[in-house]
Amino acid sequence: MNVILTAVIVLGAVGLIAAVVLFFVSKKFAVKEDPRIALVNEVLPGANCGGCGFPGCGGMASACVKAADSGSLEGLNCPVGGSAVMSQVASILGMEAAVSDPKVAVVRCNGSCENRPRIAEYDGLKTCRVVHSCGAGETGCGNGCLGCGDCVAACKFDAIHINPSTGIPEVDEEKCVACGACVKACPRNIIELRLKGKNNRRVWVGCVNQDKGPAAMKACKVSCIACGKCVKECKFDAIAIQGNVSYIDDEKCKACRACMKVCPRECIYDANFPKSIKEVMKAEAERKAAAEAKAKAEAEKSAAQNVTETKPKEKEE
Repeated sequence: MNVILTAVIVLGAVGLIAAVVLFFVSKKFAVKEDPRIALVNEVLPGANCGGCGFPGCGGMASACVKAADSGSLEGLNCPVGGSAVMSQVASILGMEAAVSDPKVAVVRCNGSCENRPRIAEYDGLKTCRVVHSCGAGETGCGNGCLGCGDCVAACKFDAIHINPSTGIPEVDEEKCVACGACVKACPRNIIELRLKGKNNRRVWVGCVNQDKGPAAMKACKVSCIACGKCVKECKFDAIAIQGNVSYIDDEKCKACRACMKVCPRECIYDANFPKSIKEVMKAEAERKAAAEAKAKAEAEKSAAQNVTETKPKEKEE
């Protein structure tokens, strides 16, 4: 009995001493967290998508507090919450929120089954990253979309899906929060975050094929061949040839769609315009034809009047 009692007393004493030591150590080496971090974290959406460039919303909250201590929130943005959330964060930190234009994911490839014929059959693990590591894929285009859906799996907002008829991913801009997860998932860098544009209208080149003209034309019906016609047509210096393919700078582009009218490959696309470029070009052609017909009719009428005025003079003579 004495042995048991002694053991209990010893263990109790050891536990008490350990507890006291741990208490003082925790006080000595305690890491104090700025209470503002918790406040900022509460207003963030909690998606933990990483679109802000930090490891989750907790990392974003810490970055915002550090930036506020430095005097500016410039460069920080929550793509999911947008301006509304950043305004709340700025209010908590006593700062002004930096205004950022909304963006949306854009798939820069239109190599559908119709436009880009299959020349091989892949039999293996169906992920874009694996297929890409094996070579060009099932088509002759080594830069185009592989259609395995890595971007679909990466999206946490159900904003991108593979169109079964084309085999190309399509973005639902109403759901897309521009977190950039699909961009990171694409091994061929086909998906890009671009400005939504004024009135939600935008123009982009739907091709990333960097092969030279003949090879690009053979691989896809709507491939860019870097002919440069769009570059010459653009009045805003918004288009440049980069790596044998045209690229439109979304910050310079005015969405006039002049480039679409001259593109011989029809590989420049637009979104959310009231009329398609084909309808606009048809209307312009009709107006031009009507103007030419009117001018011709007026010319014929004027010529007829001249003839009529000349005949009486001849009779008088």
